[in-house]
Amino acid sequence: MPIAVSRSTAIVGVCVALALLALVGQRLAQAGAARESEAVAAELEPVASTPARPELVVHVVGEVRRPGLYRLRDGARIADAVRRAGGAKHDADLGAVNLAAPLVDGIQILVPSRAVPGAAGTGVDPNGEGAVGGTVSLSSATVEELDELPGVGPITAQKIVDYRAEHGPFASVDDLDAVPGIGPTRIEQLRDVVTP
Repeated sequence: MPIAVSRSTAIVGVCVALALLALVGQRLAQAGAARESEAVAAELEPVASTPARPELVVHVVGEVRRPGLYRLRDGARIADAVRRAGGAKHDADLGAVNLAAPLVDGIQILVPSRAVPGAAGTGVDPNGEGAVGGTVSLSSATVEELDELPGVGPITAQKIVDYRAEHGPFASVDDLDAVPGIGPTRIEQLRDVVTP
């Protein structure tokens, strides 16, 4: 059954409905604009990130409590590496090591032992614990230092330095076998007086 509505009542009803729609539409538009401005502001915010500092890997050997490979931050000093290796032992000769020197990736840090009276020139600790302060690092020694080793002359010393420049630091004394002119007998002669 149809409801009878006058023309003037219908016009008023339509006007009220349009006014309500306009009001609701305006509110929705304002809310959408506020959300859009927040989204734009969020996109424009800079992202603060600090670049990761590169790490260095060093090999600490000799008179330290825990010899081995250690990762340290870029900018660290030799003193930091010795500390990470548990610190120096009681008989370490820290005066022979530049603790203030900056670390370089891939180096070996040798903390030598103090020379023991009566053992000078023998290169062996009286307790039978290996070389005393007289060891030469194959990975950092100069041609002149290598030339002073038993059975190594200037030509072989230069071959060791050339091999190191081409292949990187020595990982072990046995790596000397790859250097032309050095065989197993010579390696055994050098084993107690050199370190990788």
